[in-house]
Amino acid sequence: MFTPIDGRTVLVTGGTKGIGKEIAGVFARAGANVVVTGRDAEQGEAAARELSGQGGEVAYAGGDVAKAADCERVAAETAARFGGIDVVCANAGVFPDVKLADMTEEDIDSIFATNVKGCLLTVKACIPHLERTGRGRVILTSSITGPVTGYPGWSHYGATKAAQLGFIRTACIELAPKGITVNAVMPGNIYSEGLDELGEDYLTSMTDSIPLGRLGKVEEIGAAALFLATDEAAFITGQTIIVDGGQVVPESLAALQSA
Repeated sequence: MFTPIDGRTVLVTGGTKGIGKEIAGVFARAGANVVVTGRDAEQGEAAARELSGQGGEVAYAGGDVAKAADCERVAAETAARFGGIDVVCANAGVFPDVKLADMTEEDIDSIFATNVKGCLLTVKACIPHLERTGRGRVILTSSITGPVTGYPGWSHYGATKAAQLGFIRTACIELAPKGITVNAVMPGNIYSEGLDELGEDYLTSMTDSIPLGRLGKVEEIGAAALFLATDEAAFITGQTIIVDGGQVVPESLAALQSA
């Protein structure tokens, strides 16, 4: 049995929908108090209402992770509401589809602002609060796309996800003396409203490439994040957990089909 995390405070950026929302739900059901952030207030308030009553309290704080002032304010509001921050899940991310030849400077700046800059600003804003707990946890939502695999249309997305892993390697060293661990979860193809937008053909082809024969569930990413937040994971830092049903293992589709 893992040590309960009842009463701890968790901040989840991009927690109003998709994987982030379910990360928040997993922590709430485990008894943690959770603040979800996002730019859409209506969506954020709805997510907080939906997740509340499952265990811990869930609240919404509006903000744009690409803006330092918003990150500082959200961190301060979270700490003031629940008495500190024990865990920050830097999950906010976007994944627009555009081929390199058609990519604009704005496309590149926009995705790096959210996926990379937003991640760094969020973690930086939370450091004082995480340090005060003596058991702070930073958990990033990266991806297999970029660090391990590639997919046409996502070269800029893959670059941001690889950058996140570069960030944790040094951040974990800098934050270790403060008692803070820094790790990342790397989802494969997880079924959510975001993945739905890519179309039925994409979903079918991705399912066919996964040894376990199905897409992942959003709660399975939340469960990995929850593990990294436990006392039992206190000696794990600077590491990644791939949650992809074995997708990155076969060297080719033929290898999978011959199993």
